[in-house]
Amino acid sequence: MIDLAEPKNWQDIDTAHYLHPFTDYKALHDQQSLRLIEKGSGCYLWDHQGRRYLDAFAGLACVAIGYGREELSRAAADQILELSYASSFFNGTNIPAVKLAQKLVEITPDGLSHVFFATSGSEANDTALRIARRYWQLEGQPQRQNVICCDHAYHGSTVASGALSGMPYMHEQAASIPGVSHIKAPYKFEYGQEMEEEEFGQLAASWLEDEILRLGADTVAAFFIEPIQGAGGGKIPPKNYLQEVRKICDRHDVLLVADEVITGFGRTGHWFASDKFGSISPDLMCLAKGITSGYMPLSAVMIQEKIANTLIDKGGEFHHGFTYSGHPVACAVALENIRILSDGVIDNVRTDLAPYFARKLQAIKEHNRVGEVRSCGLIGAFELVENRKDLSPIANANQVCEHFRTLGFERGIIVRPIGSTVVIAPPLIINIEQIDFLFEQIEQCLEQFSAYLELVA
Repeated sequence: MIDLAEPKNWQDIDTAHYLHPFTDYKALHDQQSLRLIEKGSGCYLWDHQGRRYLDAFAGLACVAIGYGREELSRAAADQILELSYASSFFNGTNIPAVKLAQKLVEITPDGLSHVFFATSGSEANDTALRIARRYWQLEGQPQRQNVICCDHAYHGSTVASGALSGMPYMHEQAASIPGVSHIKAPYKFEYGQEMEEEEFGQLAASWLEDEILRLGADTVAAFFIEPIQGAGGGKIPPKNYLQEVRKICDRHDVLLVADEVITGFGRTGHWFASDKFGSISPDLMCLAKGITSGYMPLSAVMIQEKIANTLIDKGGEFHHGFTYSGHPVACAVALENIRILSDGVIDNVRTDLAPYFARKLQAIKEHNRVGEVRSCGLIGAFELVENRKDLSPIANANQVCEHFRTLGFERGIIVRPIGSTVVIAPPLIINIEQIDFLFEQIEQCLEQFSAYLELVA
C-alpha cells in the first residue's frame, strides 16, 4: 500500500497517471506544484499538511451550501440503498427524477415546463444546441442552424459546447463546429467606460441584432448567453442588457438560451439570474453546478413549453441522451440541496450577505492596482491594472496575474485570477466574519502583488 501521507508519493503517482483538466502538463510536471486537498467543511478546505483555506471560489463556483453537509450525505446514502441506478432509456423513470423535474419547473421562470437531465454544464449546453436546431427542423425551418454567442463566454468543453464558448484557444484544439459566431461581450470596462449603463446596455444588445441581420434572421436558431460571465472574468452586464436581448430575439424569432450553470441556484441572491435581471423568460435554460452544490454530477436543460410541444408532437424519437440522465442518487441529492437553499439561504444572500460583500469589494477600489470592481449577489470581480489613474493594462496578464492566486493560497484564501481579473464566488453560506477575513487577506495580497509587479516590470 502506497503511503499517500508522503507528498513525494502522491506527486509521483499523479505525474505518472493523472491528466488534469485545463492544465499545461509540462509546466505541472516541471514545477511539481500539486496541492493535495484532503477534507472540507463549511467554507473551508484543508490540504495534506493541515493548512486551512477559505474557499472563496466554492470549488468551481459550485459548492453553494458548503462542504461536508450531512443532509446531502444522508440523501445520497439513503437513495443508494433504495435504488442506486435506474435507466431513463426504454420508457424507464424513477421517483427522484420525477420529483426533481417537478421542483425545477416550479422554481424556474414561467414557461419552462419540461426538463432534460444530463451530468455536466457542458452536456447541458450541448443538449440545448441539439434541441434548438432540432426544434427549427421540426418547425419546417431547417435552414436555422446558426447560433450566436459572446466573446469570453464559457459554455463547456465538449466539441460542441467548446465551439459555443468564446475562447479561441479552445477552438484551436478542435472545439469547433460550423454555424457558430461570436459577438462582443457586454463588458463595459472594456467597451464603454465613458457611457451611462443603460446607454451601453442598448449598444451591447445592438451587436446581437447586427449579427442576426448579417447572418440573415431566417438562418439563426438561437443566441446563447451567460447572464454573468463566470470563466470569462465575472463580467456583469448592464441591468437592461438581457431585457433588450429578449426583445431582439422575439423580434427576429430567435431562441434565447440562458446558460445559468454558474448563476443558478442563488448565486445572484435570486433563484436564477433570469429573475434578477428583469424576469427574463428564456426559451432554454442550462443548469448544473449549484443544482447539487457540486456533491453529485448533475445538469439539466429547462425547455419552454412551445419547444417541448413541438418535440413531443412532431419529433418522433429524439436521438440524444446519456447513461446517467436522471440518475436517482444525483436527483435525490439535488432535491435535498434545493430544500436547504429554500430554507433562508438564498434570502440571506439577497438581503444581508450580498450588500455587505459589495461594500467590502467597493472598499478595495481605491488601491492603485485595482481598475474596477463589480459584483452581483455573491459573485464579484476586480480588475488588476498597472495604474488605476490611467487604467493601463498589465503586460502578460495571463501569466503575471496567476501570482495573485499563489499569494492567496499563502494567506489562506482561494480566489480565481482569469487574465487580469480576479473572480470571487464563495459558498452561499459564508458569514460576515468570513467575508471580513477574505477581504483583509485580499488587501494584503494586493500589497504583495503590487511589489511583485515592480520586480517583474
